[in-house]
Amino acid sequence: MNQILPNQALPSQVLGAPRTVTTPRLSLLPPSPEQLPDLIRLKGDERVFGYMLHGTRTPERTAEELDDDIEFWRVRGYGTWSVFERGTGEFLGLCGLMERPDGRGIALRFALWPECRGKGYAREASRAALDFGHRAGLARIIGIARETNHASRAVMTDLGMTECGEFLNRGHRMVVFESRR
Repeated sequence: MNQILPNQALPSQVLGAPRTVTTPRLSLLPPSPEQLPDLIRLKGDERVFGYMLHGTRTPERTAEELDDDIEFWRVRGYGTWSVFERGTGEFLGLCGLMERPDGRGIALRFALWPECRGKGYAREASRAALDFGHRAGLARIIGIARETNHASRAVMTDLGMTECGEFLNRGHRMVVFESRR
């Protein structure tokens, strides 16, 4: 398995692979303009994006990030999905893989509505994202959570990710996890 270095595209066979992922309860869809209203609500909500790198987003910033996410998928063959419940089609949040702007590597990220907590959706979506990334050739995928974010840390631990470091960000101790295959 090859490790994909930052700014390195995946092989062409990966770029042509299906981008939609389904699990028993979820549909993970790559980014598209139709998702912008849902993403604006999610990324503007302090309960969800207050924990994310750079915090909540304005509608304008969310639109810019959507364009970036679409381009990331085009170039890399992986990225962030919008997560929907298969039975209802309800938008639950987002999950996927992104390149960390701090150079730490390709990271698992997930952000679902607080009402989704305790139902296993974050684990299910994150497992699908990790598996997708490793099948695509990513030998190492990290995850980062605030030390106090016990729910996110539990998800990563349950996925078999192991703690491998820490750092301070805006006065918060951040814990780094990794998955290697």
